[in-house]
Amino acid sequence: MKSNKGKACTRERDFVYKFSAGNQDLVLTVPLRFPVQENINHLHGRLILLHNLPCFIENDLKQLLNKFIEEETIKDYDREAEMALEAVKSGKVDINQLADTWAKAYKETTLEYAKPEETSWDEDFADVYHDLIHSPASETLLNLEHNYFVSISELISERDVELKKLRERQGAEMDKVMQELGKSLTDQDVNSLAAQHFESQQDLENKWTSELKQSTAIQKQEYQEWVIKLHQDLKNPNNSSISDEIKVQPQLRESVEGNGRIYEEQRLLEESFTIHLGAQLKTMHNLRLLRADMLDFCKHKRNHRSGVKLHRLQTAMSLYSTSLCGLVLLVDNRISSYSGIKRDFATVCQECTDFHFPGIQEQLEIVQKVVLKARAQRSSKSKRRHGNKNSGNEDKSKSIERNQSNILPGEFYITRHSNLSEIHVAFHLCVDDNVRSGNITARDPAIMGLRNILKVCCTHDITTISIPLLLVHDMSEEMTIPWCLKRAELVFKCVKGFMMEMASWDGGISRTVQFLVPHTISEEMFYQLSNMLPQIFRVSSTLTLTSKH
Repeated sequence: MKSNKGKACTRERDFVYKFSAGNQDLVLTVPLRFPVQENINHLHGRLILLHNLPCFIENDLKQLLNKFIEEETIKDYDREAEMALEAVKSGKVDINQLADTWAKAYKETTLEYAKPEETSWDEDFADVYHDLIHSPASETLLNLEHNYFVSISELISERDVELKKLRERQGAEMDKVMQELGKSLTDQDVNSLAAQHFESQQDLENKWTSELKQSTAIQKQEYQEWVIKLHQDLKNPNNSSISDEIKVQPQLRESVEGNGRIYEEQRLLEESFTIHLGAQLKTMHNLRLLRADMLDFCKHKRNHRSGVKLHRLQTAMSLYSTSLCGLVLLVDNRISSYSGIKRDFATVCQECTDFHFPGIQEQLEIVQKVVLKARAQRSSKSKRRHGNKNSGNEDKSKSIERNQSNILPGEFYITRHSNLSEIHVAFHLCVDDNVRSGNITARDPAIMGLRNILKVCCTHDITTISIPLLLVHDMSEEMTIPWCLKRAELVFKCVKGFMMEMASWDGGISRTVQFLVPHTISEEMFYQLSNMLPQIFRVSSTLTLTSKH
């Protein structure tokens, strides 16, 4: 045995194997270092190949090699165990500390004795809310949410009034300055006043943003604590204060919309169909064609007979379920809430506190970080794969680097909500100006984005999805009747194909797909699209049989 300086736990021993080949007695000696780290089968194979050993000793060599390694390893374990026991007997090792270490390791590795995992606050609150919303306390929850909604609405109204007064005052000041321009005042004076006005507006907006954010945070904390306490009290049948706790009455006050103007709702047009799709096992789906604004499914419904009331019981009851509702918003490539439908959607989200998920701005910030990380990873992989082949590729890579914070057409991000009227999930699908042309195909990024959205619906229990049929939210001059018919036919056929694919994705689950067209579309056009839908999807119809005597 060779000595190993400084390696007390590593020892080398010789494995000796004797065998006969013809009239010769041969001996194979193999030095092995213990503990043996390499695979025994690999070692055996190398020995056979390296020493050109005869095939009739292969099995015997393998058995003896395994036996030698096993016996010597057990001897080492026994020796180490004797040394450890001797250390305990002699007092070199603290027996109490050893017992504590052993008990800790046993608890961490043995499920029976391990501590149960503590549920997070979010999971605990979700379970409690789900129990309460399916109990007699459901009306109480919605009434409390309504009271909070009224409070935030009043703050928003005050903010809008202050901002309006400030703009009116600044407008009057600017008119006076413009009248003196060229007389006693110069362009520099006008620019200086404009800068002061802009700074004043920013200060006022920041003040209200901070106040709304603080009020929302306080409401969320109060609501969650109240829900947890109510759930605990309901479990105690001897608690006499429950009747008082669940008497949260809604504040029946009319709300003024749009700075005092009450908008007249356009006549809602809706057609519903039932279809069966599938090659062998057919699945029933519900289709709806509606003339409505996409945000109508987000805004809180106004019940004028009982004041402002949140009409969202069904949405609340299905918040933690396998029947979620979603919609598709068509957005530009910037992840923000400062323009177009993104701004309108964010405004609706901020009208009522979300007691379950982060606010819309916080969710968009998280999405932005994920996009930047994904772009950086994709860019580094692309550089490693292609290198700097030509200037064209360099220009393209520079363009990508400049716009790493943006998403591409066909890509989408998702936000979650518990404070909207009829939806839980919003798919923000990026589209470009190409969707307004009349020559897009089934391979267009917007169409492929719809396919990926429907796939997410299958994997995340979203059973109702609202889709803009024409891939636009607003009509424009170039969208003629032929344009609308061609676009609707394309989307209908593609969605039908995607829905047939769904059967392979989720095994065939009944879904509701709502096709929305802009509220400015004519009734004639709506009914033409309504006639097209059953022809493409082959809607089930009732067959009436008559007999002649």
